[in-house]
Amino acid sequence: MRWAFIGASTIAGEWMVAAVRSAGDEVVVVVSGDLARARAFANSHGIAHATDDEAAIAGLGVDAVYISSTNEKHEASVLHAARLGLHVLCEKPLATSLVAAQRMVQACAQAGVVMGTNHHLRHNSAHRQMRDKIQQGGLGRLVSARVNHSVYLPAHLQGWRLKDKGAGGGVVLDIAVHNADSLAFLLGEYPTEVVAMTSNSGMAEGMEDNAMSVWRFPSGLTAFTHQGFNTPYAEVGLEVHGTQGSLQGVGILHQGPDGRLNFKDGQGTHELPLDQVDLYSRGVQNFHLAIQGQPHDMADGQAGLRSLAVALAVLESAQTGRSVTVPYPGAAA
Repeated sequence: MRWAFIGASTIAGEWMVAAVRSAGDEVVVVVSGDLARARAFANSHGIAHATDDEAAIAGLGVDAVYISSTNEKHEASVLHAARLGLHVLCEKPLATSLVAAQRMVQACAQAGVVMGTNHHLRHNSAHRQMRDKIQQGGLGRLVSARVNHSVYLPAHLQGWRLKDKGAGGGVVLDIAVHNADSLAFLLGEYPTEVVAMTSNSGMAEGMEDNAMSVWRFPSGLTAFTHQGFNTPYAEVGLEVHGTQGSLQGVGILHQGPDGRLNFKDGQGTHELPLDQVDLYSRGVQNFHLAIQGQPHDMADGQAGLRSLAVALAVLESAQTGRSVTVPYPGAAA
């Protein structure tokens, strides 16, 4: 498969070029609003074409696009790709508003192309084993979950994420979408109601760099989530607790296949082995399966739409001081 990369981003360079090539695919062209940046990215990664004109991809025999520009630019790129009949893998959050994200999902559906959301965490070994253990009934009746996803945003990423609200800056849109997708992947359901508080510790300009929230799910399970950009020494982790057992994943919310996973029940604590498969490579493999009409674990456009709905509800709750019902477009949670 031949790909166009829309956005000469850090994630594209550090992870996605290799992930696409691991599937035997080719990155044909990189597009950036800054032509010099596009050319530098292409030269660095051995990509044949670089341009600042997205329309140029139409004549290059491209099959799919990977979109990692800033969030407010995603919609135009997705709609353009859909018009060209190209499959779409888009970074999260899909957009900065639900109406924009819904237009993106609808355009791909109407064009008959696959739309994926690049929620990479569901592709790590710990998430997959946690889901299997839960589905097998190993935890009994589920009662609670906890997501500790507060990190320190590296200096080279501290641009628009801390300064540009219009581009989707702030920790909630950046990280809460991950937490929503992780829990949905494990539990098979999305929250119906959220309550949240946010704060600014001085890293961000005019927006939140720390957020804590509690989510209620249709099954009755409640989850606590912590999203942060401002904790250089915090350990990330994900826990799910039931009446017969608990799962604790430590260090499993990174981009690489890191961390450890423990299962604790009446027989004691057992560490579960984790594979070291690259998350983004597994994501591209699942994107291929989706295109082929095969069973897959890819986060589709609807999954991206729902994770965005959760994040926006978290922001609304923090701003209003009230509990917020998550407004999922077009369907119940």
